[in-house]
Amino acid sequence: MAEPLETDYLVIGSGIAGLNFALLAAEHGRVVVVTKKLASDTNTNWAQGGVAAVLARDDSFEQHVQDTLTAGDGLCDREVVELCVRQGPASVERLLQLGVRLDRDATGALDLGREGAHTHHRVVHWEDVTGREIQRALVAAVRTHANITVLEEHLAIDLLSSAHYGKDAGCFGAFVLDRTSGQVKTITARATVLASGGTGKVFVYTSNPDVATGDGVAMAYRIGAACGDLEFVQFHPTVLYHPQARNFLISEALRGEGGVLRLVTGETFMENYHPMKSLASRDIVARAIDNELKKSGADCVLLDMTHLDPDFVRGRFPNIYESCLKLGIDMTKVGIPVVPAAHYMCGGVQTDTHGATTIPGLYAIGEVAFTGLHGANRLASNSLLEGMVYSERAAAAVRGESARRPARMQAWSAGDATDSNDAIVVSLNWDEIRRFMWAYVSIVRTDKRLERARHRIENVRDEIRQYYLDFNVTSDLIELRNVALVAELVIRSAMQRKESRGLHYTLDYLNKQPEARHSRISLASGGPRGK
Repeated sequence: MAEPLETDYLVIGSGIAGLNFALLAAEHGRVVVVTKKLASDTNTNWAQGGVAAVLARDDSFEQHVQDTLTAGDGLCDREVVELCVRQGPASVERLLQLGVRLDRDATGALDLGREGAHTHHRVVHWEDVTGREIQRALVAAVRTHANITVLEEHLAIDLLSSAHYGKDAGCFGAFVLDRTSGQVKTITARATVLASGGTGKVFVYTSNPDVATGDGVAMAYRIGAACGDLEFVQFHPTVLYHPQARNFLISEALRGEGGVLRLVTGETFMENYHPMKSLASRDIVARAIDNELKKSGADCVLLDMTHLDPDFVRGRFPNIYESCLKLGIDMTKVGIPVVPAAHYMCGGVQTDTHGATTIPGLYAIGEVAFTGLHGANRLASNSLLEGMVYSERAAAAVRGESARRPARMQAWSAGDATDSNDAIVVSLNWDEIRRFMWAYVSIVRTDKRLERARHRIENVRDEIRQYYLDFNVTSDLIELRNVALVAELVIRSAMQRKESRGLHYTLDYLNKQPEARHSRISLASGGPRGK
């Protein structure tokens, strides 16, 4: 057995939460960051809008809190909302200290944008590629830190659990696949931090990059961690509809700056669904578009910016403007064709206010975590804020963690597995899962659709389990295993909720229950097998 790589803190994921944690934790320990592709291949890097924070004189913490609670449709935890909102200005200052560039107005003050369901301008940004700018600065800082090692092209397979050694539940690291060499490495740590992002690739249509396969949720669930609110998958209302465009998001900031949603025939329609019209929250807008497309049979709706000053549009949204122009769409002259697509997981691995999960030694921060901030529907640009706030709190909390590594460890064993000569099984299962999840478990649900999805996923997971035992692990197989488990967890969580609330909309239960309650799912509570 090769000697395990030992560190103080193992971080799985390299987005805003993972890298900010690494920089802060490196002040008091050694950090290893594992990322499945390059350090910049993250959901953060794709974020266009910005970071929500109360910085304007006419804004207030209470108003940001209220906007978040309203968007969350009664399910946000107010304590968590207040914690994050009040930390917003300090998080923006931290970004500036790290060298993140943010747009400023003519007076030199930070330029504040507005997005859907916000009642004030409070979103700091860098053009329309805020996430890319944050990622750039964080990666630069991490690469030059003596206490941080970044392992790119490394994919976590499973978490190491002390329960497997006859001890109390606890996490002390992970088995990790080196995608370049094919070697499986053992990395041990006093604290393991999941910062692995979201689950968008569970659905065939998504704004997420290919790395968003729900790995953190799946790995945490398999060692017994509690998860929650996994039925609340946010579908972004406006993803570019074009045969040559893949996963290209059209930022909510366009609607914040005056963009109007129209049918392809030119009529507006959002006034029929909400008083805020095109600036309503994402769950409402996505359902409205879905309904209009089903009524009309059209392929898309249009996001119209043509009534705004062309120079302003080009200056405020240079990346979106150029990307659309390359596809023959001049957004200053014609409407942008858009459709909803899976975008953000509001639930995840259950944590406390310091990012600690129900498994000692295991933390979850960023999109992988279920903190209670987002409730049944995330308010735009609260996600990068949450990543900053919880990474800071987790970095302080892990100082008290002690080593849990057993004296004698079991090496990774492939058993009698061989190299696969039938990889088509992986690709077919992957495609089947993503398509039936879109058909049965997306924007509008019913009991019958969920039951069909549950039956399908159970059969597919049986096939995947056997394939996983028979053949050596590859990155595709690891991701498929995770996608399949997360899909089942989403389905079963949705089946538990007998109401329509936020992002969970079911034709069988159109009204809300009198009391808003989080959903929970874990192995201990009778959830599906984790293997």
